[in-house]
Amino acid sequence: MIDDITVNSWSDLNHQLFEGSWQEPLKRFRSNYVYRGLSHSSYELKTSLIRLGGAYERLENHILRNFRKYAHRDAVSGDSIWNWLAVAQHHGLPTRLLDWTFSPYVAAHFATANIEHLGVDGVIWCVDYVEAHKYLPPSLRGILEKEGANGFTVEMLTRAAGTLPEFDRLSPADFVVFFEPPSLDDRIVNQYALFSTISNPAALLNQWLADHPGLCRRIIIPSTLKWEIRDKLDQTNITERVLFPGLDGLSNWLKRHYSPHGNLL
Repeated sequence: MIDDITVNSWSDLNHQLFEGSWQEPLKRFRSNYVYRGLSHSSYELKTSLIRLGGAYERLENHILRNFRKYAHRDAVSGDSIWNWLAVAQHHGLPTRLLDWTFSPYVAAHFATANIEHLGVDGVIWCVDYVEAHKYLPPSLRGILEKEGANGFTVEMLTRAAGTLPEFDRLSPADFVVFFEPPSLDDRIVNQYALFSTISNPAALLNQWLADHPGLCRRIIIPSTLKWEIRDKLDQTNITERVLFPGLDGLSNWLKRHYSPHGNLL
């Protein structure tokens, strides 16, 4: 069961986003949560590979193999499968990865940026990735403990599994890994981005989270609150111009910025 929390104001949203971030041993506010914002509260945590449809489980290796074959030889530093997956996801290839962020405000941006969905409730998924990693197989948990880390880098994952089939065989039970990609460009850096991947390409992350109570909560943003949150995020400089550096991001920001209130194009 996943808790749904509906906020009723900007202040309430801030309270919920930073709930539980105080770390008593550190005497600091350091959240163990990662966030994913979606413009429609009914959306599941489906990977782009699942959304591809058809026999996608059997196509995964073929898609990635051909991406590696046809991509520019300098597209990836080294030949780690995890680097290739990160680059592929970053450029829109269907993969088993899901995009997350350490920034609750970046997630709030993605929950409110789509002007076509301003009339429906949005959602921010909040997952305690530190607790989620307690369900990892021993080999992966050992790497985290040795590094004294809460999350993975691509180098750390490569030590445990050099291919996706090897990764899937690390445990008979499905498990979820959160890892930070290399800083491919300013977009990755500005979005404070990380990825999740599950050891079964056909598995839905929302179902895995529902089967592991206490790891996740969902913050529901009512449609009536979206405009206010959107405007205040703009004022804090959380916009497409910053998160998607370049002319495309600039154009998307200006289009939305100058759309009149209630214009559901």
